[in-house]
Amino acid sequence: MTITDNRTGRSVTVPIEGSTFPSAALRELDRTLRLYDPAFLSTASCASSITLVDGENGILRYRGYPIEQLAEQSNFLEVCYLLLYGELPTKDQYAEWQHEITTHTFVHEKVKRFIDGFHYDAHPMGVLVSTVAALSTFYPEAKDIFDEQSRQQQIVRLIAKMPTLAAFAYRYSVGQPFVYPDNSLSYTANFLSMLWRIAEPRFDANPALARALDVLFILHADHEQNCSTTAMRTVGSSQADPYVATAAACAGLYGPLHGGANEQVIHMLNRIGSVDNVPAYIERVKKGETRLMGFGHRVYKSYDPRAKIIRQTADEVFEVTGVSPLLEIALKLEEIALSDDYFIERQLYPNVDFYSGLIYQAMGFPLAMFTVLFAIARTPGWLAHWLELLGDPETKIYRPRQKYIGADQRDYVSIDER
Repeated sequence: MTITDNRTGRSVTVPIEGSTFPSAALRELDRTLRLYDPAFLSTASCASSITLVDGENGILRYRGYPIEQLAEQSNFLEVCYLLLYGELPTKDQYAEWQHEITTHTFVHEKVKRFIDGFHYDAHPMGVLVSTVAALSTFYPEAKDIFDEQSRQQQIVRLIAKMPTLAAFAYRYSVGQPFVYPDNSLSYTANFLSMLWRIAEPRFDANPALARALDVLFILHADHEQNCSTTAMRTVGSSQADPYVATAAACAGLYGPLHGGANEQVIHMLNRIGSVDNVPAYIERVKKGETRLMGFGHRVYKSYDPRAKIIRQTADEVFEVTGVSPLLEIALKLEEIALSDDYFIERQLYPNVDFYSGLIYQAMGFPLAMFTVLFAIARTPGWLAHWLELLGDPETKIYRPRQKYIGADQRDYVSIDER
C-alpha cells in the first residue's frame, strides 16, 4: 500500500501482512503524525499467536484449535495448558499440570482475615479484584518476572487460587463460613463444593453441572485483545507482577459492557416479563428506545460460535435444574430477532452472553457472581497474553498518544483577579 501526504507530495510504500500495516510508515512521512482511533477500532497493538477471532465468518480458535472441538472433547485445565504453552499436553504433562494446580488451591489464612475486612454487602467482584491484588504482598518473589521458575509458580498459583478466592467472596456475601478446597475433586467440582457445601463432610456436585461449568469456562478462557486483556497487557508492559496485572484485568472485566453483559441480559428478560411482551419490546429496540442485550458483538458480524455451543449446554443444564422461567422469553426474542430484517441488516446475532446468564442462574448463582465466574475462566487467557508480552522483543511500556483539543497557552491569573 502506498500512502501519500498531499500536503508535501511525499509517499511511502508499506507491506500489508495479514490485513495490517506498520504505523511506522506514518512516521516516515511526518514524525508528528498520529493515527486518531477512538477505542482502538482499527489498531493492532500487538502481534499474538494465542487466539484467532474471525468475526466475519464466526470463527474462534485457541492456538489453532476450533472452539467447537475443545468444548466437546477437552476440559478447562487442558485448555489452560494449551493457551499458556501453545500445545495440548501429553498424558504425563497433563498429570503433572493437574497435580500442580490441585495442590495450590489453598490460600494463606490471612487472606480470610483480609476478606473479613470488607463491608457486609461488598460486591463479590469488588472483593475478588482487591484480593487478587493483595496476593502480590503474599508472594513478593513474583516481582522477579524474568525468572522463569518464579513466573511459572505464579501462573500455577493464580489459576489454582482464583476459584478459592471467588468462592470465599461469595460465601462472605451471604454470611456463610468459608469452605476449604477439596483436592480430591476436579477443578469445577471443587469450586462448586466451596460454594455450596453446608454441613455435609463432602459435597459431590452433579456431574452434568460440573461439566457444563467446565464448558462455560472453556468458552470464556480467551478472546483476543478485549478490554480486560488489553488492561492485563498494559499493566504488564510496566513489568508489574502478575497479581496486580490480573487485578487490573479483573477491574476491566467488572464493567457492565464487558464481564457484566450476561447480568444485563437477565435484567432485560425480567423487565420484559412474559412472551406476550416480546413483540412490543422488539419495537422499542428498533425505535432506539432501549437495547437488546446479548445480541451483537464488536468483533462478530455473524453468529457467535460460542453462542451455538452454549445453547446446547443450556439444554443439558435445564434437564437437571428444570427450565428457567425466562427461557421462553429468550427463545422468543431470538426467534424474532433472527427473522427480522432490522437485526439481520445490522448483523445482530445472539452472543455468548445471551444464554450464559440463564445457565448460571439455573445453577443457583446470584447475578453478582456472574462476572466473578467470568474472571476465573479468563485468568489463563490473561496469563497467556502476559507471558507472550514478556517474550516479545518488540514490547515496550504501553504509552498511546492523544489528540490534544484543550486550550492554547494561557497566562496564570491570581485568584483575586479571576
